[in-house]
Amino acid sequence: MSKNNENKSTIKYVEINWKPDKNSKIPLYSQIVSYFSEKIEKGDWISGQYIPPQRKLSQLFDVNRSTVWEAMQELSALGLTEGNYGKGTLIVNDTWEMLISNSSLNWHSYIDKGSFYANLDHVQKINQLEYRPDIIRLGTGELSSELIPTREIKGIMSKANSKRIFLNYPQPLGLIELREALCRYLEREKGIVTSPECIMITSGALQALQLLSVCIVPPHSSAYIESPSYIKSLNVFQSAGTVLEGIPMDSSGIMPWIISRNFEIGHTILYTIPTFQNPTGKVMSAERRDEVLRYCRANRIPIIEDDVLGDLWYDIRPPKPIKANDTKGSVIYVGSCSKSLAPGLRVGWIVGPESVIHRLADIKMQMDYGTSTISQQILTECLNTGLYERHLEKLRKELKKRRDFTLEILEKYYSDIASWDKPEGSYYVWLKLKGNVSTRKIFEKALEENLLINPGEMYDFRENRCIRLSYVYEPLDKLRAGLVRLSEIIRSL
Repeated sequence: MSKNNENKSTIKYVEINWKPDKNSKIPLYSQIVSYFSEKIEKGDWISGQYIPPQRKLSQLFDVNRSTVWEAMQELSALGLTEGNYGKGTLIVNDTWEMLISNSSLNWHSYIDKGSFYANLDHVQKINQLEYRPDIIRLGTGELSSELIPTREIKGIMSKANSKRIFLNYPQPLGLIELREALCRYLEREKGIVTSPECIMITSGALQALQLLSVCIVPPHSSAYIESPSYIKSLNVFQSAGTVLEGIPMDSSGIMPWIISRNFEIGHTILYTIPTFQNPTGKVMSAERRDEVLRYCRANRIPIIEDDVLGDLWYDIRPPKPIKANDTKGSVIYVGSCSKSLAPGLRVGWIVGPESVIHRLADIKMQMDYGTSTISQQILTECLNTGLYERHLEKLRKELKKRRDFTLEILEKYYSDIASWDKPEGSYYVWLKLKGNVSTRKIFEKALEENLLINPGEMYDFRENRCIRLSYVYEPLDKLRAGLVRLSEIIRSL
């Protein structure tokens, strides 16, 4: 299977976090040439990448265009680069490598031949920019630090001094104390009856999906997912040779009967987020969950159920997970505390048939030899003392306030340019723009204003006119300012 066409066609500009020293006796253009030469010689930048256009470099370095032009001419003369009008300057360092050293290594020939695909262009840019202090993050799927129970977790860690702290490698499945605590929690809150031998602890839900993609999904399989879907913004399944197939949703959730009848048994799975579907926020009805389970069971299609947002309901408890009614071992259930407690703990879990769990554990031990035991012990204490559920009660109230705050702003500034549904839980509003406007252009224009958004096309199989807005990360004053400015940008386009 070929790599994602978007990854090949999108220009990849090098990252530049440097400026010439205007107080130096070395000419500015020479400093630029030296900096670029060093980055290429070390293999930090490789042939096939682009240096930003000269106008952008002039702004970045705060120098005249003529200075940048002179530097680019010398780099070209050295065989380092080739000009490409309108796109920037292409790095072609084969000649340069021969000049500087016979032993220089061309990393380009290795990087592009790796089996794991690069993130989508939007995702890479978001990952690079969201930690800039001047950025307002309007799409971040991460709790604000003020919503994380830091004081309570510190209390747990301080009390741990009087208890036995386990700092060796954990068992392949994870600490037994945590798996037992999860068994009790899942049965009480989710209706999922399982045993510790059917649970494996992972480093977050994302590692769970990575393990599943390389372990139980054969190459060249088809993974049916909601359209749009969070998993489409990643290349986890595609890197394992799986082809993603989008299935539309109605008001009740994914419509499984649309799956092609030509699928191959043993080479097909269904991945679904039935509770607060990411990015749309839809909640699959109880009837549709039963229908999905019946359809997949009848057609021998395994289900991967992603429930990392399921604890974040506001007023109405959502239907039980599909896994709760699974009596035949058809469903593999993925959960995490990253969205509900603290993302930095990096603790997730997989619930499934014992044979599958033990196979996954064998693969995980080859990857990292176990999830942090400190994080596992913290989560165990949170579950056993009731701290987790008390925290959830407070968190739900705060998230509901933030949702209402956001909806008021949307009603005032967006009612004529977009539509949306009222979220009943989770972090997000799925903003559906009116008119023929490009979310890619909105994304780029917003970046110029130090606003970071998640355009809907990241999650879909085709371009759409949606934006996933998050109201859980930024302080309310920044959230308001960012949303108001974003509405102005949308109108300008």
